[in-house]
Amino acid sequence: MGKFDGVLLASDFDDTLYNVSYQVPRRNVEAINYFTGEGGRFTVATGRAHRTFSPYVHLVPLNAPAVLSNGSVLYDFQTDELLLQTFLDGEARQDFQAICAAFPQVGFEAYHGEDIYVFRPNYITDLHMQKVGTSYTCCGRIEDIPLPWTKAILQQEHRQMLEVQRWLLERYGHKYEAIFSNQVYLEITEKGSNKGGMVTRLARQLGVAPEHLYCVGDNQNDIPMLACSAIPFAPSNCAPEVKDWGARILCSCEEGVIGDIIEILDGIY
Repeated sequence: MGKFDGVLLASDFDDTLYNVSYQVPRRNVEAINYFTGEGGRFTVATGRAHRTFSPYVHLVPLNAPAVLSNGSVLYDFQTDELLLQTFLDGEARQDFQAICAAFPQVGFEAYHGEDIYVFRPNYITDLHMQKVGTSYTCCGRIEDIPLPWTKAILQQEHRQMLEVQRWLLERYGHKYEAIFSNQVYLEITEKGSNKGGMVTRLARQLGVAPEHLYCVGDNQNDIPMLACSAIPFAPSNCAPEVKDWGARILCSCEEGVIGDIIEILDGIY
């Protein structure tokens, strides 16, 4: 028995758990090892797909299944097993053809299995692929992208993406989640598939009570899981929307924000 038995801590990955060098600060690793050694369960909840997170999973001492693709996938890296996956609506092709026709400057990524397909890539697409360290297949038509899709990403400058988000939700808000993972990536998943929904589902699966679930994240797509957290945490480098929402602000990702959280939990438990 450990002092953190029955406690789950879920952390965003990009700009929360790791630093600008794509390394998990030693302070975080030591804190996680202490937390899990005392019976706590630690996981990552990320917008990254399996393909773009798995090269980095060795950096993170996970002992619970990970939430991937912004809440559309639950994957156990300890057993290499896909536990749950949701998909975009069956009419997604037609819907995204309409979106891309209405906004001809917007780039579009679709995630099918382990493959990433891109229609109308732009410089943001290329920067995204460089960041996650992978490649993609370019398609001249959306109808050429194989189905089903676990998620999609629309990309352009933030001002235009705000307009795209409003347009999409007015027409298709009953089908899709549409939430920013940063200023230029608008992430689209099945309605109800977000980090909050999947982290809550994982907590139930692990037998963790809501009052013992804690989450940390830095951007808008983390807010659904922060809303499920007994104490919603964020690093000081978080987006203004997260600060305005009311997360408890701790040190930056560079300084090892997970260390701050586990020190707080050490005092609670």
